Amino acid sequence: MTKHLSRRQVLGMTATVPLAATGALTLGSGTAHAADSAYVMAYFTESTTMLEADYGLHLAVSTDGLRWMPLNQNKPVVTPTSGAGGLRDPFVLRKQDGTFVVLATDLKGTDWNRDSVHIHVWDSADLRSFTGYRLLKLHDMTNTHSWAPEAYWDAGRGQYGILYSSVNSSGHNVIMVSYTTDFRTTTSPQGFFDPGYDVIDGNLTIGVNGVNYLYFKRNQTLVGARSTSLNPGSFTAFGTAVSHGGTEAPTVVKSLASDTWYLWGDTYTPNGVFYAWQSTDLASGTWTPLDQRLYTQPLNSKHCGIQPITRTQYDNLVARWGAPAWNRLKSYNFPARYVRHSGFAGRIDEYPFDPFPDSQWKLVPGLADPAGVSFQSVNYPARYLRHYDYALRLDENDGTSTFAADATFHRTAGLADASWASFRSHNNPTRYIRHANYALRIDPVSTATDRQDATFQVGY
Repeated sequence: MTKHLSRRQVLGMTATVPLAATGALTLGSGTAHAADSAYVMAYFTESTTMLEADYGLHLAVSTDGLRWMPLNQNKPVVTPTSGAGGLRDPFVLRKQDGTFVVLATDLKGTDWNRDSVHIHVWDSADLRSFTGYRLLKLHDMTNTHSWAPEAYWDAGRGQYGILYSSVNSSGHNVIMVSYTTDFRTTTSPQGFFDPGYDVIDGNLTIGVNGVNYLYFKRNQTLVGARSTSLNPGSFTAFGTAVSHGGTEAPTVVKSLASDTWYLWGDTYTPNGVFYAWQSTDLASGTWTPLDQRLYTQPLNSKHCGIQPITRTQYDNLVARWGAPAWNRLKSYNFPARYVRHSGFAGRIDEYPFDPFPDSQWKLVPGLADPAGVSFQSVNYPARYLRHYDYALRLDENDGTSTFAADATFHRTAGLADASWASFRSHNNPTRYIRHANYALRIDPVSTATDRQDATFQVGY
């Protein structure tokens, strides 16, 4: 985090502050069914200045597990009313009966010294409504907490395991497990993974060629462990650590369309950027960074949990919660950067930044030609992106035909990648929106670099 100590940074300051653990299933964060063709992500939100700090349950959906669409306008679908009155680290599990359970850390904000023996729990038939909200007690240990819970089905025991992080008698963070059949009562906790040093944010992937994989956070990196058993204490560390700055909250997910696995990590330097790595062989313990062009996290999302779902469930979630009324535009050749206005000048800047609504746009019918498009600012709705002396800036619509023409563009297939988009000026049709030294302008396009500068992904 940029203005607040990460709970991971606190680990080096006091032995009474543990961190997170997690758990998952055959696809890392959830069991996949044959009919699954999409994913749902659970998360909470923070931003660089905490402008978008919201500790309720947020949901996003994706058809490929890489490009995410936030639901409910990126606002929470439900918020805790007990305990700390807020959550972190939410996780969605599809249970054996096909219904869902949602678990989350009982913590609002960044008070890493807050102790809690409870987690938040909701039941849901379809993630369109949430019932049975309760606090679930996981243990009786004192001066510690229950961070980043995740759950998995242990077929051998006929019970669900709930993984979480606490400081036990060892004096450092370990990954604990408590078993349950109903997510209302649990057995006495056991140490699930303790290699002798602080480990947090564990994520469990079950039954890949007879091996179970546990990814976790050590120091500022993501590391793997494995076991042919699900028995507590049976996992041993292996593989090569990955990170991008201070990285935490590993989530392993398998593609529903190929043999590719993805490892997501959440950074806190700066706060709230997800990075992803890929592998076609979990047994190798090695991961390759994924091109940022290929994935886009929900705006300001933190510490996600991912669950495969069916296309019908995807469609029902979108129908219930709605698609965003705004878009963000990602640069093709600088995919860490997004189109935004700053001082009313158009430019591309590296995510994350505040005020984050500077990068949110309503793509409305063109002011001069409804077949085109105009970019209406979300946080200055009277203003539109227009060109003036070929530079793009955010100006208030004065109602003139000149302004309308300057603020109208025609969307085409991306000049550098036809699956992306480019935008041709309405009244200067030989010129396209492009960035130059990160500033937006309209220019003729002729070189390969020009075409990349003029290509954007319209997403969320």
